[in-house]
Amino acid sequence: MRLPVGDESVHERIDAFISLQSGLSRSRIQKFIKDGLVSVNSKIEKSGYRLRKGDIIELTVPDEPVTTLIPEDILLDIVMQDSDIVVVNKPPGMVMYPAAGHTSGTLLNALIAKCGRLASTGAPLRPGVVHRLDKETSGLIIFAKNDKAYLDLIKQFQEKEIEKYYMALIYGIPKKEQGEINDSIGRSVSDRKKMSTKTRRGKEAITRYEVIKRFTGASLIKARIITGRTHQIRVHFASVGHPVLGDKTYGKKTAIRCGHRVITFPRQMLHAFSLKFKHPSTRKFIELTAPMPEDMEKGIEALNEFGIN
Repeated sequence: MRLPVGDESVHERIDAFISLQSGLSRSRIQKFIKDGLVSVNSKIEKSGYRLRKGDIIELTVPDEPVTTLIPEDILLDIVMQDSDIVVVNKPPGMVMYPAAGHTSGTLLNALIAKCGRLASTGAPLRPGVVHRLDKETSGLIIFAKNDKAYLDLIKQFQEKEIEKYYMALIYGIPKKEQGEINDSIGRSVSDRKKMSTKTRRGKEAITRYEVIKRFTGASLIKARIITGRTHQIRVHFASVGHPVLGDKTYGKKTAIRCGHRVITFPRQMLHAFSLKFKHPSTRKFIELTAPMPEDMEKGIEALNEFGIN
């Protein structure tokens, strides 16, 4: 919001002026000023600043925090659903639940429209959420539709009874056909927005993998995470020199040159393709799979053209 100051407003307090012009409360404007969201001629001033003729005020109004999960009619690939659980094959690019910058169009907005209600735990914005997938990661994710199912699934995750398997295209070729990466993960010392194996307060993180196919400069791997740390597969493989292709945060290997051709990967090539768990009520063992998304299939086809190592 850009507000020029005319003759009639000279000597007014900046907070009173913005409140009158914007219709926002004075106390809220004062908070914006305190948070550095208001500038006068590109300079931060205090609430008591008296306006001068010709001043140009710029105000950045932050997004309002979302407090209600609004149902939205968005197409979803529901793999399984009953009175206790619902399992979805999440497409790449879809955010899990509303947050700053993503107030609508999320998986939970779509799911609440399909199911009507989910477990109360995690409400109002994360009802029934027992595990998560990154925005760019595709694949299977399970939600609880009631609190009993929620508690049971959480316990299964805590006791490492639920098996989650991923397919990933990674940069380079691991020396071993199969192996285990066992390095603790925590907040990066140099960048608090990122996770890292080089951290002061890491938590145990175990990833087991096997190489499914080797290409020129890349590999298709199957990975199982024994623990569920934030960005675990991405961080672990980046730490051993084989970042997930397309990952713009860890490794930044978004393209591979094969001969005269460059194969690009617009998002991280990571897909949660298999989920194994016990049904919260029947206690029957359930195994579900989800087909690889189209962009990963195309990436594999392009790599195939240049031969296999």
